[in-house]
Amino acid sequence: MPSYNISGWYDQVSQATINNYLGMVRHGPERLRKQHKLLMGPWTHAVSFGVTARQGELDFPPQAAPDMRDIVQRWMDYWLKGTGNGILAEPPVRIYVMGANEWRNENEWPLARARYTKYYLRSSGRANSLFGDGALSEEAPASEPADTFVYDPANPVPTIGGNVSMRPPSSGPYDQRSIERRDDVLVYSTPPLADDVEVTGPVTIELHAASDAADTDFTGKLVDVWPSGYAQILLEGVLRARYRESFSEPRLLTPGKPEKLLIDLWSTSNLFRKGHRIRVEISSSNFPKYDRNPNTGRAIGQDAELRIARQAIYHDRERASHILLPVIPK
Repeated sequence: MPSYNISGWYDQVSQATINNYLGMVRHGPERLRKQHKLLMGPWTHAVSFGVTARQGELDFPPQAAPDMRDIVQRWMDYWLKGTGNGILAEPPVRIYVMGANEWRNENEWPLARARYTKYYLRSSGRANSLFGDGALSEEAPASEPADTFVYDPANPVPTIGGNVSMRPPSSGPYDQRSIERRDDVLVYSTPPLADDVEVTGPVTIELHAASDAADTDFTGKLVDVWPSGYAQILLEGVLRARYRESFSEPRLLTPGKPEKLLIDLWSTSNLFRKGHRIRVEISSSNFPKYDRNPNTGRAIGQDAELRIARQAIYHDRERASHILLPVIPK
């Protein structure tokens, strides 16, 4: 039986849903591979109960909230009743492009026409907080000092919005400016965009970092900054450093030694409009969505001690930290 995979960009199982679709298409029975469907909207985890235009603290247009019963019933009518409604003749992927606020059909995921573009972290060594000198640029760095910050697990960066289910509710798009005022959050932004930039697909951060701890975490976020300053979270991710090479064979850090770390931010579809800015946040905590790393290097979940970690993020010619964005040509 073919599958209809439905989720939202702010759902905590968004990437799992996409991966399930890809697994069916790539590895499922060959006779069914062209019959699976993927639907991704601007929603949190309430898809099965119906969706609303209000998500997080933003109101999307009415078309962002279709009647999910109609969508599911049409699929079931075809397969269970044999209704000739033409659903299989339609493209297999349907996505909601935030920012543009429109639905679009696609023939595959990820989009074959995406141009994976590096946006480099840049600064003069003072990217701490919204008020620092962090920048995001398509121009690679040459010789720049590292950015440093202190991660204290007793005072972690709080979770505000994102693709997480929490009580009290704080999932979905929320303003990140209160977080970006902290010195343990590095903030890198483009200048106001001269043209629209659409980012649709999987997003990763390549971070060149060092810590004085035997183990620690590094977190990343992708944010859409409006002309008003509103900082809309789009994606976030985390990497526990001991798992930088393998989940089955963890390896502790050598304190002070720079390492290449890949942070998976999952996937999104967003049009960064002209006048907006693309922003990346780097830190070491996002609590309580992600468990705090106590920085001791001991067995996870068996440690009552908390240690402060001093972190360094490198962005120079040899260690060019960057975010990789799937940019869709106009």
